[in-house]
Amino acid sequence: MYPFREGSFAVKNGWYVAAFGEEVGREPMARTIVGLPVALYRKEDGTAIAVGGRCPHRHFPLGKSYLRGDDIVCGYHGISFGPDGQCTDIPSQDFVPRAYRIPVYPLVEHGMWLWIWPGDPALADPALLPDLDDIGYTAAGMTTHAMFFNEVQCRYQLLNDNLLDLTHLAFLHGTSIGTIDNARVPETLSREPRVLRSRRLIKGGNPPPSISERRGYTGKIDSVIGMDFHLPGFHAGIGDHFEASDGPGIEGEPIQLSRVFHAVTPSTRGSSYYFFGMATPDTAGVPATKQFLEPVIAEDVFASEEIEKMLQLVGGSPEEFMNKSDKTTVEGRRMLQAMMDLEDNPPPRMVSVA
Repeated sequence: MYPFREGSFAVKNGWYVAAFGEEVGREPMARTIVGLPVALYRKEDGTAIAVGGRCPHRHFPLGKSYLRGDDIVCGYHGISFGPDGQCTDIPSQDFVPRAYRIPVYPLVEHGMWLWIWPGDPALADPALLPDLDDIGYTAAGMTTHAMFFNEVQCRYQLLNDNLLDLTHLAFLHGTSIGTIDNARVPETLSREPRVLRSRRLIKGGNPPPSISERRGYTGKIDSVIGMDFHLPGFHAGIGDHFEASDGPGIEGEPIQLSRVFHAVTPSTRGSSYYFFGMATPDTAGVPATKQFLEPVIAEDVFASEEIEKMLQLVGGSPEEFMNKSDKTTVEGRRMLQAMMDLEDNPPPRMVSVA
C-alpha cells in the first residue's frame, strides 16, 4: 500500500498513542487501532485498560457499551468481560465457557498519552516508548498541554510524511509558523534504532508570522527547527527562536521556545488518528496559542486528506519525482518498511537445549 510495498500497511509491533490520558474514564471509548476494534476504559482504581472492542457473541461494539465494576458489559445482550479479557457472565445461561474471552492489549500511561501495542504482546517492551526527557516533555520551566485530536481520512503514512518533510512549513503554513528558510536552509539527519532526527539551523532569518505578528518582533532571528521521529508513529518537534547577532536585543536571548508532540496512529487503511500536544514555558498564553495553532493543524489535515483523495483517484503506487528535501521522508519510509518486513519474516527463536 503506497508508499510501502504491496501488502504492507502499518507496523504492528510498536507503541502507538490510543488516546490522551484525560480522554479515558469510566465510560468505555471505542477506537480502531491498525484495523483492530479496541475498547478503552479505566478500572475503579484508575488503571487504564484496552480490550478487544468486539463482543464475540453478535459483534456489538464494546466501546459503546457500559461498565459494571471493572467489567465491561455488552450493551446488546449483557455479556460481561473482565479486564483480563475473560468472560465473567452470560445472563442467558448459568455457566461461562473458559474459551469465551476477548483480547487484551498492552496499554501504558506515559506522559499525557495512553500507548497501545497492537502486535505480539510478548514483545511489548515499555523501554521502547519515547523517553520523556529526550522529547523535552520534562524540560525545566515547561508545562505540557494536550491540545487537539483529529480523525483524519487518510492512510497514516501521509501524516508521517508531512511531519518528516518540514519544507512544507514555508508554503502550507507560510501565513503562520513558516518562512522560506524552512525550505532553503539544508537540514542535518541522524539515525538511531527506531529514531530518526532532523535539524535545520537558520541564522539571521526573518521571523515567522507567529513571532512578527503575535509578538510584534520584526528583527532578525536565529532558529533551531527540527523533528525527532520515534517509530512507528510519534514525532517530537523543536521550534526555538533567539535574538540574532544583528537583532535589536542581546544575541542568543530566547524569543520563543516550544516542544510540540505529534502522535500519528493508523486506524484503518484509509483513516488515522492525529494527536497534537505541546510543552511551553508560557502557561498564561496557552489558550491564545491553542487558538492560533488550531487552523495550522487543520491545514495539515486538509493537505493529507486531499493527497489521499488523489491517491484513490489514480490508484496503485504512482511514481514520485523526488528531490533533495525528500531525504528524511524516504529514510523514514525505509525504516518503517524494514520493521514491517521483520514482522512478516521474523528471525527464528533460539531454543535452549539442556
